[in-house]
Amino acid sequence: MNGSTVQDFDRRIDPYRSELLTHCYRMLGSVHDAEDLVQETCLRAWRARDQYDESKASLRTWLYRIATNACLTALKGRGRRPLPSGLVEPSDPTGPLVPGTDVSWLQPFPDARLAEGDPAAALVARGSLRLAFVAAMQVLSARQRAALILREVLDFSAAEAAQILGTSTAAVNSSLQRARARLGEAGVCEARIEEPSQAEQRAMVDRYVEAFLRADVAAIKQLLTEDVLMEMPPMVNWFVGPEAYGQFMTWVFTDGRTDWRALPVWANGQPAVAAYLRAADGAYRLHTLQVFTVTTAGISRNSVFQEPEVFAAFGLAPQL
Repeated sequence: MNGSTVQDFDRRIDPYRSELLTHCYRMLGSVHDAEDLVQETCLRAWRARDQYDESKASLRTWLYRIATNACLTALKGRGRRPLPSGLVEPSDPTGPLVPGTDVSWLQPFPDARLAEGDPAAALVARGSLRLAFVAAMQVLSARQRAALILREVLDFSAAEAAQILGTSTAAVNSSLQRARARLGEAGVCEARIEEPSQAEQRAMVDRYVEAFLRADVAAIKQLLTEDVLMEMPPMVNWFVGPEAYGQFMTWVFTDGRTDWRALPVWANGQPAVAAYLRAADGAYRLHTLQVFTVTTAGISRNSVFQEPEVFAAFGLAPQL
């Protein structure tokens, strides 16, 4: 890319920005951090443009090498980004909410940022961006995470992954094997899970929202699986089962907190809802972003986020 202008360079790398963003998100678990790393990747690529040799690697592979190494550097010395269910024991749904202010929590990813203008890439990204899968990957070391993503999510060959990671094919295969074993111990066997169509998932969540807006706890419980899990970072509380879920929702609706509005969105390829609660002045103010996992048996997980950085990443209005 000798003699490239900034405009020429940007035109060449623009088609890869969205997939690089999802790659950095899978590695880091934070939309904000992923955006920073994509910017850093582009800057590093621009500075090293004269070193790029298209006879040795495609532009995509070269950019992934820069992005992956930027992520590995960023992850040095950082703790993992968990969800409450991967950090502490289950809670009493009637107990007090306990904030985990000293924890950097895993964040959801807005589908509006998924491979814009490239539907095929968006479809590939959805299964591998599932919130529970990204959370499970947090148990892996940074290099194990990179090997798994490059090989099994992005379908790079072992040789290409080794080139990206600056290591040997044997080392990549070893990291991948260890990553698979650790995910197997965590009960996660693959990124893509059998699930209803997106239309069916949204229809199920719409029924949930209708019951939620009526403050109908009994109707909510009917939509849940027997092993449904609710968690709510930045609170460390989480619990399992329809009864515990119902007890918590009964508390949510106490003290007149029954006047809500809901805005449908998508996160991590999953149906989600931005919930707004009516305040004393009559305005509906943003309260939570709820991300649902929907199976053929019903809603099996609700991850509820209440962090300003998450709201900003989704571009949610502070009030309706």
